[in-house]
Amino acid sequence: MSGTATALAVEQRAPRTERAPDPAPVTGTPGSRGQRLRRAPRALGARLRAAPLTMALLVGLWTIGAATGSLAHGPSARVLAQTGVGLPTLAEGRWWTPLTSLLWCSGLGSYVFTSLLLLLVGPAAEQRLGRLRTLAVLVGGQVAGTLAGTGLIKAGSLAGEQWTVSVADQTSIGPGVGLFALAGVLGYRLTVLWRRRLHLMVLLVPLVMTLYVGHLQSVQRCAAALAGLGVGALIGRGRPYLRSHRSSHTETRVLVALCLVAAAFGPLIASLYDNASGPFNTFSELYFSHRLSPEEVADFCAVSAHDCARAHAVERIFDTPGRLMAALFPALLLVLAEGLRRGLRFAWRITVATELLWVALLGWLYLDAGPVDLDLMQYFVEAMLLPLLTTALLLATRQRFPLRLPGRAVRRIGLLVGGAALVTAAAYVGLGRLAADQFEPGAGVRGLVNGLPAQFLPPAYNDLLPDYPVAVGPVALFLETYCGLVFWVVALGALLTAFRRPVPHTDADAAARARALLTEHGGGTLSFITTWDGNHYWFEEQGRSAVAYRLLGTVALTTGDPFGAPEDRAAAVAGFARYCDARGWTPCFYSVSPQTRSATGQLGWRSLQVAEDTVVPLPELAFTGKKWQDIRTALNKAGKQGITAEWWSYHEAPLALKDQIRAISEEWVSEKGLPEMGFTLGGLEELDDPDVRVLVAVDAQRTVHGLTSWMPVYEDGVPVGWTLDFMRRRSEGFRGVSEFLIASAALGFKEEGARFLSLSGAPLARSGQDEEPSGLERMLDWMGGVLEPVYGFRSLLAFKAKFQPEYRPMYMCYSDPAALPAITRAIGKAYLPHLTAAQGVRLMRRLSG
Repeated sequence: MSGTATALAVEQRAPRTERAPDPAPVTGTPGSRGQRLRRAPRALGARLRAAPLTMALLVGLWTIGAATGSLAHGPSARVLAQTGVGLPTLAEGRWWTPLTSLLWCSGLGSYVFTSLLLLLVGPAAEQRLGRLRTLAVLVGGQVAGTLAGTGLIKAGSLAGEQWTVSVADQTSIGPGVGLFALAGVLGYRLTVLWRRRLHLMVLLVPLVMTLYVGHLQSVQRCAAALAGLGVGALIGRGRPYLRSHRSSHTETRVLVALCLVAAAFGPLIASLYDNASGPFNTFSELYFSHRLSPEEVADFCAVSAHDCARAHAVERIFDTPGRLMAALFPALLLVLAEGLRRGLRFAWRITVATELLWVALLGWLYLDAGPVDLDLMQYFVEAMLLPLLTTALLLATRQRFPLRLPGRAVRRIGLLVGGAALVTAAAYVGLGRLAADQFEPGAGVRGLVNGLPAQFLPPAYNDLLPDYPVAVGPVALFLETYCGLVFWVVALGALLTAFRRPVPHTDADAAARARALLTEHGGGTLSFITTWDGNHYWFEEQGRSAVAYRLLGTVALTTGDPFGAPEDRAAAVAGFARYCDARGWTPCFYSVSPQTRSATGQLGWRSLQVAEDTVVPLPELAFTGKKWQDIRTALNKAGKQGITAEWWSYHEAPLALKDQIRAISEEWVSEKGLPEMGFTLGGLEELDDPDVRVLVAVDAQRTVHGLTSWMPVYEDGVPVGWTLDFMRRRSEGFRGVSEFLIASAALGFKEEGARFLSLSGAPLARSGQDEEPSGLERMLDWMGGVLEPVYGFRSLLAFKAKFQPEYRPMYMCYSDPAALPAITRAIGKAYLPHLTAAQGVRLMRRLSG
């Protein structure tokens, strides 16, 4: 098999043990995508057969609906009065309605939505909660949610709140209330990643429906969701794995993007209801334009002939492709949500600007309204809450959006958007002037310029704009229909294309040059981390060696040893030192080998040990003898439990596999009281590299129990060794999965001809086999002991000792002892770039405790 990381499949292998080997631990990748798709229906059928309660509820719901004729138009008024729950039925003493409301839905759309929700939540709940508990939570949530939601409407009505007064006479039916409570409880039995996502959706969906649609059932679902979350927290109290301190940077971006998507879909959902009355729906047409009713057109025509023409022009737009402009703002928010999901600062800035413009528009409308009463003031306050809350969320999470689009991409967006604006505006004014007689009144240049805002804004804004010529002829109608539409298609397309493209390296050309140099000549065991984003590069004059570094303040902190031609690496140390000196920077070589330490020593620099590399020679590796007992046990147990190891490239792995990897990583991050570390420690982003190989432990049900990633160590263009970077395991999975994966990888790499396996270094941890530590090294030992409960560096080093490695010290080399405080701050910033003030206080408490 080829030694490159893009070769994913390897033949089955068996570990060499002192007894008969178990089935081979390492396999190739499973079948093709077509085979996996063919297996999907069988897997779905098996999942449904394992959920008899869900299927019984589903069949019963549709059977009752068909028997009572409720599928098409919902239950009759008589059935609704006897089985629906609301203030009217409860006031008449029908105490059974919170239970009977489970058995019907309000129409075909509701039956379909409820069935999909039941199929999504029910089987998972039966598997993780048990059938009896699932039924109890469903029924109890239905009762609690309907009563609590109805009680909130009653309280609001007594207080005179107009929205609650308008829905006080409604009656609701449908098991969706109980299903939201069930989903809230179910979330506590999922991994941290999906727990957060499910809980967010359990809250967002009914909350958006409540705020925009405002019907009684939306309030009941919201109350049931809160009840489910509370019950789930009580059930899971005392279970450590349910505690989650924080989310990773990637997951925070996903959650913020979901919030923006909810804000975009709220007005769209409300537009599907004729009687939507939610508090946020007052000015929802400014988000999503609605077609004017005949009565509204008549009111405009009663004012003046020009207002009548403008009203007919707005109405006419909805009979042309220009009606897409009605959904302009939701479409813009959805595009920006994709940019936020990818962590782009550019998308964050546009989103904040959009929300602030919305607040400014509402403020202008309020000031322009003249004398106002308390009811109108309440409308404006309610309408401003959503953009203000969204802006506050974006500001609170601003550090999670650090990725910058390259200047070339920003310039391309500017050229496309600016060019589209210029061309469409020129077309409207220029061609409109040639067809001036097709406007009413006749169109001059000034009038056409005044009409430009109406072409680029949704139809609902027309009555807020000054007078402009109204199109009546075919050319004018064509311009009115397509000028704004073409501009926004180009603008949104340019933004979405830029957001969807991978964000290149900080200096893509230098990164490509450095990777080519690393591949050709190689470096140390950690040299592949020089390819990670965030690094800058210094190249010696002949281009045969290089140094990767990060500039933090005035400290140039290197990422490992110099790399390139072996005979030029020592000279690169002195060359990089001169380069930094000429710019007033303080150079610091971090996590370097004894060879680099020797080169810096010749310059009079000082050094201290900061970590210890653990290297396993492969040519003579054999898991025999008492010292390998733990490894043999892990291999044998994995074989008995049907767990195998599969090689993958993360980018090409199936979606289900990548989703489990993200979930396992998120669970690991959430258990820490401090943020995930970076710099020399990789995460999911570093996993997505075609030269990085990922070994995944899966069982017969395709459940991922753990994974490791391996970075190549090159020599003469081919990998001669592999370095462990990313290692995670499922908290409830196979306990020996880490030993199994490393042993499997070692056997595989050995058969490929690799010379060694590096288990990488553990920061702030040493085996104690080096010379007598200095005072600074003793201080680092103490700090490592203090941080052990959080990051477990010493435990990690002790774990690696199971593989009988060779210990190789790694050093930090610095030229000026007076610069140590600045170097310390730089290292802390490199490892914890997103450390918040609260987390910093928590860290200091650990250090001082």
